Amino acid sequence: MKIDHLVVNVDSFVQEDKSFIKKVHSLGLPYEPKWGKGTRGFKVSNIWIGSEYFELIRIKTINGGGWIKSWTEDYHSGHRGLIGFALEVDDIEATYQKLLRQNIEVSAPEPLKYKWFFNLLSKTMPWKNSYLPKFEGMPFQFFLQQLNDEKSKAYMQQYMVPNSRETNINGILEVRIYGILTEHDKKIIKALFQEYEIRDSTIIVSLGGQTISFVESEKHSIEVILDCVNEEKSTKQLEIGNLIIKNS
Repeated sequence: MKIDHLVVNVDSFVQEDKSFIKKVHSLGLPYEPKWGKGTRGFKVSNIWIGSEYFELIRIKTINGGGWIKSWTEDYHSGHRGLIGFALEVDDIEATYQKLLRQNIEVSAPEPLKYKWFFNLLSKTMPWKNSYLPKFEGMPFQFFLQQLNDEKSKAYMQQYMVPNSRETNINGILEVRIYGILTEHDKKIIKALFQEYEIRDSTIIVSLGGQTISFVESEKHSIEVILDCVNEEKSTKQLEIGNLIIKNS
């Protein structure tokens, strides 16, 4: 299991405002917001960071144009910031069954589909997703993702451009999630992750070279620490909604 990407609800300026796009560039992150997928109902722009990425979502119509229904509703209710946290797994079916055995109401693995061109055409993505319940104390949810095969992975990698590897930023090292954890939320964390430790009021999850930290706090926010080996960046951090992205 590894961190794959973070889905973030954003306003239009994140994808259109030239001064904001320059701020992203000043952190050393190549960003071409016009290049992402979309329909009449939603627009995606990606910030590629090695093999991981931020998926920035703007909903343009009431129905979201095929985007995930509950996330579309949250967007129209005013949600901005992290909405979905994707974890790549080697065997999504086995992980799904494990969670069911621990009484986690996770959705069955299914490919992501959306319609476009006035709902006349349908696009099926080359991976399966399985969604865990939303957290009660914080407004986001984890979901599992597995690409269909190595051919699908190679297909995806050709679209991971421009990539921050070109500027010596190689991936996501750590995600720190600040906020309130209910007992329901802690149950999800302990069922989902095999390796974790509790230090005072913080739950620390180890995923190989990556870490997810859950820090008890009255205020909800997200810090994402990047693996940056270039210390000459003019900007050290960037805010997008409730996310603070930092170079290590």
